[in-house]
Amino acid sequence: MRAVQLVELGQPLSLRDVPVPTPAAGEVLVRIEACGLNFGDTLIVKGTYQEKPPLPATIGMEMSGTIEAVGAGVSHLEKGQRIAAYSGFGGLAEYAALPADICVPIPDVMSAVDAAAFLIAYGTSHVGLDYKAHLRPGERLLVLGASGGVGLTAVELGKLMGADVIAVARGAEKLAIAKQAGADHLLDSDTCDLRANVKALGGADVVYDPVGGDLFNAALRACNPEARLLPLGFASGTVPQIPANILLVKNLTVIGYYWGGYTRVNPKVLTDSFAVLFDWYTQGKLKPHVSHILPLEQANDGLELLRSRKATGKVVITTTA
Repeated sequence: MRAVQLVELGQPLSLRDVPVPTPAAGEVLVRIEACGLNFGDTLIVKGTYQEKPPLPATIGMEMSGTIEAVGAGVSHLEKGQRIAAYSGFGGLAEYAALPADICVPIPDVMSAVDAAAFLIAYGTSHVGLDYKAHLRPGERLLVLGASGGVGLTAVELGKLMGADVIAVARGAEKLAIAKQAGADHLLDSDTCDLRANVKALGGADVVYDPVGGDLFNAALRACNPEARLLPLGFASGTVPQIPANILLVKNLTVIGYYWGGYTRVNPKVLTDSFAVLFDWYTQGKLKPHVSHILPLEQANDGLELLRSRKATGKVVITTTA
């Protein structure tokens, strides 16, 4: 089978021929149809992600496809079933042997591309806003990086959950996409005074931040008393250092949050979230925004779209001809 592998840190991925895996006990063999790229994949290539696979490694954190074979001990899944999975690695290939307990059956109406674009982006935003930050109807949600993979879903879900949503992104084109997702207010991070503009809108009750850096610092100072802040990534390249005196004076809460960690710590949080999200998708309340669909041999081009911030929403790699 074909697989796109990281052979050397910091170098482009290589398209290689490798053996089709055999599912072990507790695993299923999945014929992969589509793989959603994530900013974390670019960090794995650099060697700066929190998880570092031994090389050579097939990367690709999330995928969708059809079960081809079932390993011993698997009773809740069957051959021919369509699934999506968050595995951390292995998605940029034609087949993968995956633990059965991370495979999620997908609705019949969901395409392979939508399924590959769904789990991480929507899952991260839903667990973050609902389970972690306890976003309530009528609260003001500030979303940084609002046109990216997770940011755009935070806008969409925040609006669906009844919040007043402030979307922050770079340039009119990206802000227009955030507006289509339901944003009530649009702020251009290249030109606005974020702190002043957010305060003028009434301040933030919840901050959703995959960016970090100066934008986090400005958002922190635009928070209302008892606001909750979710720093879930540092796409700016700068990890903010949080002044405790501001937290104290305003009774603010900064919430540590790594969505992928729940696969080990408390997977029920994720399965409960997926049940809600798939129901909303089936009802037509959610629709993944995929800006680019590329074939397997163009996986490096897909990663570059993320690095250069030329993508909006998701980039999906299709693995079948």
